[in-house]
Amino acid sequence: MAILDNLTKAAKDFFIEDDGAAREASAPAPATAQPSQAAPQPAGPAPAVTQAEQRHLDHIASLLAGDGKDFGAYTKMVKSMAGSGLTGPLLYQTAFNAFAALTGTNQTALLASAEQLATKLADDRARVLQRHREKMGETADSKAPPGPLALLHQRETQLQTEVAALTEQLAQKSQQLREIQQQAQAEKQKTQAALASYELANAAAAADLQAHRQAAQNFLNPSPSTPSSNA
Repeated sequence: MAILDNLTKAAKDFFIEDDGAAREASAPAPATAQPSQAAPQPAGPAPAVTQAEQRHLDHIASLLAGDGKDFGAYTKMVKSMAGSGLTGPLLYQTAFNAFAALTGTNQTALLASAEQLATKLADDRARVLQRHREKMGETADSKAPPGPLALLHQRETQLQTEVAALTEQLAQKSQQLREIQQQAQAEKQKTQAALASYELANAAAAADLQAHRQAAQNFLNPSPSTPSSNA
Protein backbone atom coordinates (compact mmCIF):
# COMPACT_ATOMS: atom_id res chain seq x y z
CA MET A 1 0.00 0.00 0.00
CA ALA A 2 3.02 2.26 -0.19
CA ILE A 3 1.89 3.69 -3.52
CA LEU A 4 -1.44 4.80 -2.04
CA ASP A 5 0.41 6.51 0.77
CA ASN A 6 2.58 8.29 -1.81
CA LEU A 7 -0.48 9.39 -3.80
CA THR A 8 -2.13 10.70 -0.66
CA LYS A 9 1.01 12.59 0.24
CA ALA A 10 1.27 13.99 -3.30
CA ALA A 11 -2.31 15.27 -3.22
CA LYS A 12 -1.77 16.71 0.25
CA ASP A 13 1.46 18.42 -0.85
CA PHE A 14 -0.35 19.84 -3.88
CA PHE A 15 -2.93 21.65 -1.76
CA ILE A 16 -0.40 22.76 0.83
CA GLU A 17 1.67 24.30 -1.92
CA ASP A 18 -1.40 26.07 -3.29
CA ASP A 19 -2.21 27.81 0.02
CA GLY A 20 -1.33 31.49 0.55
CA ALA A 21 2.21 32.65 -0.11
CA ALA A 22 3.40 29.11 -0.84
CA ARG A 23 1.56 29.32 -4.15
CA GLU A 24 3.72 32.28 -5.21
CA ALA A 25 6.90 30.51 -4.10
CA SER A 26 6.13 27.51 -6.26
CA ALA A 27 4.80 29.51 -9.21
CA PRO A 28 8.08 29.66 -11.26
CA ALA A 29 8.28 25.86 -11.43
CA PRO A 30 6.23 25.45 -14.67
CA ALA A 31 8.49 27.94 -16.43
CA THR A 32 11.55 25.68 -16.28
CA ALA A 33 10.59 24.06 -19.59
CA GLN A 34 12.92 24.36 -22.55
CA PRO A 35 12.39 27.31 -24.97
CA SER A 36 9.97 26.77 -27.85
CA GLN A 37 11.52 24.98 -30.81
CA ALA A 38 9.66 27.41 -33.10
CA ALA A 39 11.78 30.35 -31.97
CA PRO A 40 13.12 32.27 -35.00
CA GLN A 41 16.81 32.19 -35.67
CA PRO A 42 18.59 35.49 -34.87
CA ALA A 43 19.71 37.60 -37.81
CA GLY A 44 23.28 37.75 -36.53
CA PRO A 45 25.50 36.14 -33.91
CA ALA A 46 23.74 36.05 -30.55
CA PRO A 47 25.21 35.45 -27.11
CA ALA A 48 24.93 31.87 -25.91
CA VAL A 49 22.12 31.77 -23.35
CA THR A 50 21.76 28.47 -21.54
CA GLN A 51 19.52 29.59 -18.68
CA ALA A 52 16.64 32.04 -18.55
CA GLU A 53 16.97 35.10 -16.34
CA GLN A 54 14.97 35.08 -13.12
CA ARG A 55 12.96 38.11 -14.20
CA HIS A 56 11.76 36.19 -17.26
CA LEU A 57 10.94 33.12 -15.19
CA ASP A 58 8.93 35.31 -12.82
CA HIS A 59 7.11 36.95 -15.73
CA ILE A 60 6.13 33.59 -17.25
CA ALA A 61 5.06 32.28 -13.84
CA SER A 62 2.77 35.27 -13.31
CA LEU A 63 1.40 34.83 -16.82
CA LEU A 64 0.48 31.18 -16.13
CA ALA A 65 -0.83 31.76 -12.60
CA GLY A 66 -4.46 30.63 -12.32
CA ASP A 67 -7.20 29.95 -9.79
CA GLY A 68 -6.04 26.48 -8.76
CA LYS A 69 -8.60 24.79 -11.01
CA ASP A 70 -6.86 25.23 -14.35
CA PHE A 71 -4.39 23.19 -16.38
CA GLY A 72 -1.44 24.78 -14.61
CA ALA A 73 -2.65 23.44 -11.28
CA TYR A 74 -3.28 20.03 -12.86
CA THR A 75 0.28 20.01 -14.20
CA LYS A 76 1.58 20.67 -10.70
CA MET A 77 -0.40 17.69 -9.41
CA VAL A 78 1.07 15.52 -12.21
CA LYS A 79 4.59 16.54 -11.20
CA SER A 80 3.82 15.93 -7.56
CA MET A 81 2.41 12.45 -8.23
CA ALA A 82 5.32 11.59 -10.52
CA GLY A 83 7.41 11.43 -7.37
CA SER A 84 5.33 8.45 -6.22
CA GLY A 85 6.58 6.33 -9.10
CA LEU A 86 3.68 6.70 -11.52
CA THR A 87 4.45 7.29 -15.21
CA GLY A 88 2.74 7.46 -18.57
CA PRO A 89 -1.04 7.22 -19.00
CA LEU A 90 -1.54 5.90 -15.48
CA LEU A 91 0.10 9.00 -14.02
CA TYR A 92 -2.00 11.46 -16.03
CA GLN A 93 -5.27 9.53 -15.53
CA THR A 94 -4.70 9.15 -11.79
CA ALA A 95 -3.77 12.82 -11.47
CA PHE A 96 -6.88 13.82 -13.42
CA ASN A 97 -9.15 11.65 -11.29
CA ALA A 98 -7.75 13.19 -8.12
CA PHE A 99 -7.81 16.69 -9.57
CA ALA A 100 -11.40 16.34 -10.81
CA ALA A 101 -12.52 14.96 -7.45
CA LEU A 102 -10.90 17.82 -5.57
CA THR A 103 -11.78 20.74 -7.90
CA GLY A 104 -14.85 19.56 -9.80
CA THR A 105 -13.13 20.28 -13.12
CA ASN A 106 -14.10 18.04 -16.04
CA GLN A 107 -11.86 16.95 -18.90
CA THR A 108 -13.29 19.43 -21.41
CA ALA A 109 -12.76 22.40 -19.11
CA LEU A 110 -9.26 21.18 -18.24
CA LEU A 111 -8.15 20.89 -21.86
CA ALA A 112 -9.79 24.23 -22.69
CA SER A 113 -7.74 25.74 -19.87
CA ALA A 114 -4.60 24.25 -21.44
CA GLU A 115 -5.52 25.91 -24.75
CA GLN A 116 -6.02 29.24 -22.98
CA LEU A 117 -2.59 28.99 -21.36
CA ALA A 118 -0.98 28.14 -24.71
CA THR A 119 -2.71 31.17 -26.27
CA LYS A 120 -1.45 33.37 -23.42
CA LEU A 121 2.12 32.22 -24.03
CA ALA A 122 1.84 32.71 -27.80
CA ASP A 123 0.32 36.19 -27.47
CA ASP A 124 2.88 37.28 -24.91
CA ARG A 125 5.70 35.98 -27.09
CA ALA A 126 4.33 37.87 -30.10
CA ARG A 127 4.22 41.06 -28.03
CA VAL A 128 7.79 40.57 -26.80
CA LEU A 129 9.05 39.82 -30.32
CA GLN A 130 7.33 42.96 -31.65
CA ARG A 131 9.01 45.07 -29.00
CA HIS A 132 12.30 43.32 -29.73
CA ARG A 133 12.01 44.27 -33.41
CA GLU A 134 11.30 47.85 -32.38
CA LYS A 135 14.40 47.87 -30.18
CA MET A 136 16.45 46.45 -33.05
CA GLY A 137 15.14 49.18 -35.37
CA GLU A 138 13.57 46.61 -37.71
CA THR A 139 10.08 48.17 -37.66
CA ALA A 140 10.05 51.36 -39.71
CA ASP A 141 6.43 52.34 -39.06
CA SER A 142 6.46 51.70 -35.33
CA LYS A 143 4.86 54.36 -33.13
CA ALA A 144 6.90 53.26 -30.14
CA PRO A 145 10.02 55.28 -29.32
CA PRO A 146 13.21 53.66 -30.67
CA GLY A 147 15.25 51.69 -28.19
CA PRO A 148 18.95 52.25 -27.40
CA LEU A 149 20.07 49.77 -30.07
CA ALA A 150 17.93 51.43 -32.76
CA LEU A 151 19.36 54.83 -31.79
CA LEU A 152 22.88 53.43 -32.03
CA HIS A 153 22.11 52.03 -35.48
CA GLN A 154 20.82 55.43 -36.57
CA ARG A 155 23.97 57.10 -35.29
CA GLU A 156 26.09 54.44 -37.00
CA THR A 157 24.36 55.11 -40.33
CA GLN A 158 24.83 58.85 -39.91
CA LEU A 159 28.53 58.45 -39.16
CA GLN A 160 28.99 56.11 -42.12
CA THR A 161 27.44 58.76 -44.37
CA GLU A 162 29.70 61.43 -42.92
CA VAL A 163 32.78 59.21 -43.27
CA ALA A 164 31.88 58.51 -46.91
CA ALA A 165 31.55 62.26 -47.57
CA LEU A 166 34.85 62.97 -45.82
CA THR A 167 36.52 60.17 -47.76
CA GLU A 168 35.32 61.73 -51.01
CA GLN A 169 36.58 65.13 -49.89
CA LEU A 170 39.90 63.58 -48.92
CA ALA A 171 40.21 61.98 -52.36
CA GLN A 172 39.51 65.32 -54.02
CA LYS A 173 41.98 67.17 -51.80
CA SER A 174 44.59 64.48 -52.41
CA GLN A 175 44.17 64.92 -56.16
CA GLN A 176 44.50 68.68 -55.78
CA LEU A 177 47.62 68.17 -53.66
CA ARG A 178 49.21 65.96 -56.30
CA GLU A 179 48.45 68.53 -59.00
CA ILE A 180 49.91 71.35 -56.89
CA GLN A 181 53.00 69.25 -56.12
CA GLN A 182 53.46 68.55 -59.84
CA GLN A 183 53.06 72.24 -60.65
CA ALA A 184 55.50 73.17 -57.89
CA GLN A 185 58.04 70.63 -59.15
CA ALA A 186 57.71 71.94 -62.70
CA GLU A 187 58.07 75.53 -61.51
CA LYS A 188 61.08 74.56 -59.42
CA GLN A 189 62.76 72.92 -62.39
CA LYS A 190 61.94 75.95 -64.53
CA THR A 191 63.39 78.31 -61.92
CA GLN A 192 66.52 76.19 -61.49
CA ALA A 193 66.96 76.01 -65.26
CA ALA A 194 66.61 79.79 -65.50
CA LEU A 195 69.24 80.25 -62.80
CA ALA A 196 71.57 77.84 -64.55
CA SER A 197 71.07 79.70 -67.83
CA TYR A 198 71.76 83.00 -66.13
CA GLU A 199 74.90 81.61 -64.51
CA LEU A 200 76.14 80.52 -67.91
CA ALA A 201 75.42 83.93 -69.41
CA ASN A 202 76.95 85.74 -66.47
CA ALA A 203 80.02 83.56 -66.47
CA ALA A 204 80.50 84.06 -70.25
CA ALA A 205 80.08 87.82 -69.91
CA ALA A 206 82.44 87.96 -66.96
CA ALA A 207 85.05 85.93 -68.82
CA ASP A 208 84.70 88.08 -71.94
CA LEU A 209 84.90 91.26 -69.88
CA GLN A 210 87.95 90.05 -68.04
CA ALA A 211 89.70 89.13 -71.26
CA HIS A 212 89.06 92.51 -72.86
CA ARG A 213 89.91 94.35 -69.66
CA GLN A 214 93.20 92.59 -69.42
CA ALA A 215 93.96 93.32 -73.05
CA ALA A 216 93.06 96.96 -72.63
CA GLN A 217 95.25 97.28 -69.62
CA ASN A 218 98.14 95.73 -71.49
CA PHE A 219 97.84 97.78 -74.67
CA LEU A 220 96.53 101.11 -73.42
CA ASN A 221 98.90 101.47 -70.50
CA PRO A 222 102.36 100.37 -71.78
CA SER A 223 105.12 100.05 -69.22
CA PRO A 224 107.93 102.80 -69.08
CA SER A 225 110.52 100.44 -70.46
CA THR A 226 108.68 100.12 -73.70
CA PRO A 227 110.32 102.37 -76.49
CA SER A 228 108.16 105.23 -77.67
CA SER A 229 107.20 105.20 -81.28
CA ASN A 230 108.34 109.00 -81.58
CA ALA A 231 111.81 108.58 -80.21
